[in-house]
Amino acid sequence: MAYPVTKSDAEWREELEPDKFAVLREAATERPWSGALLDEKRPGTYTCAACGAELFTSGAKFDSGSGWPSFFEAVNPDAVELKVDNSLGTTRTEVLCAACGSHLGHLFDDAYQTPTGDRYCMNSLSLGFAPE
Repeated sequence: MAYPVTKSDAEWREELEPDKFAVLREAATERPWSGALLDEKRPGTYTCAACGAELFTSGAKFDSGSGWPSFFEAVNPDAVELKVDNSLGTTRTEVLCAACGSHLGHLFDDAYQTPTGDRYCMNSLSLGFAPE
């Protein structure tokens, strides 16, 4: 897929801190309960840490107990790209930023306590936060 924001690996490496590059561009996962945005409670918008695209609102955030920031829906259906991920010997749904293709986390359908039943389980390192 061609993304509106396209950069070489070298350009991304220059712009992103090594831990963010590992998550956003190499699909690494941060340790659970370690993310700076896990306990963020202020109203605002969560953005892609690589390109700044709007991804989620604070109104869609919920405490999933997973150790990662979780949301029950994206800010709009076109904000994220969903991709089949078979990397760990199981089939999961990877969530990418639709603007730049950066890895954000995974989508699970186990959030029965939410309006959608979905749990967008995101890495804090993949997100920025803009308070209202």
